[in-house]
Amino acid sequence: MKTSHFIILGILGLVVGVLGALFATGSLAPYLPGALNTASPTLQSEPQNLPAEDAYAAFDQGRYLTALELAEKAATRDDPQAHTLIARIYAEGLGVPKDEGTAARWYARGAELGDIPAMRALGTMLAEGRGVAKDMNLAAEMFEKAAVTGDALANYNLGLMFLRGTGKPENFFRAAKHIEYAAEKGIAAAQYDLAALYLEGKGVNNDALEAARWSSKAAAQGLTAAEYDYAVMLLQGRGLKADEGKAISYLTSAAEKGVAGAQNRLGHVYAEGAGVAADPVEAAKWRYIAKAGGIVDDKFDVYVASLPDADRTKAETAATEWRERKQIMP
Repeated sequence: MKTSHFIILGILGLVVGVLGALFATGSLAPYLPGALNTASPTLQSEPQNLPAEDAYAAFDQGRYLTALELAEKAATRDDPQAHTLIARIYAEGLGVPKDEGTAARWYARGAELGDIPAMRALGTMLAEGRGVAKDMNLAAEMFEKAAVTGDALANYNLGLMFLRGTGKPENFFRAAKHIEYAAEKGIAAAQYDLAALYLEGKGVNNDALEAARWSSKAAAQGLTAAEYDYAVMLLQGRGLKADEGKAISYLTSAAEKGVAGAQNRLGHVYAEGAGVAADPVEAAKWRYIAKAGGIVDDKFDVYVASLPDADRTKAETAATEWRERKQIMP
């Protein structure tokens, strides 16, 4: 089980002097995930002096140019959320050409005014080196400022920095405390990483039961890596007794999401009839899929080769249909 990368959802703020310099020079460029609808709606006339909430309402409706106009008006009154919304619109190119330099300047001002999402976005830029020189020390400073406000994601990212010794001195105890806080707040990646810390005894006592408990929480939220790892724990009798019946469903979910290791193990489950009715065709199907994904399993290949030609043909057809279905799924 490996710890996760920084969650990229936007991140924490710089000291005022640093922010002012970055805002003036336009030297930052953020990285934000997944643009929404990039259609350009017609600009509409709106009343003056509306709060940022109205801009966000327009944004949620896909009226990005209207949202931008309203946010710009709110920004003249130093509304922190307005600055952050403008930054997001430019960062994701929603109704306007994508402009990460402009986005960064708006994020910087939003962070200076105290908006936590803007702060998180700046932290991510520096931590990931997205459009700006990578500076883990400044990123750590930003994460720490956001973390003291109780922001779960900032605590998680700060914990990862203590864990890796990047931007902060390596300190497993501090890492575990910050990651645990985020895990308790429901951050699935933090729950998964906390389980890993309990398995490895880093910053916490080695405790397989606690590892299983936190893996279960992350898996229940649909975190793919957690689904696979927790399913394996259950199949090996190392998970929570109350969850034993969920092993196959978690394993199947991870396999369907494209985890080659889960696909191969699911094939074994069907071959052996472990918790399911034995099904050689289904077993071979998952083996074909996992093999195409790079999983080497010579013994399993011998099993598949021993099946009747009709079963192998059915399995190959099913594997092909599965891959084709995945290619056309959104």
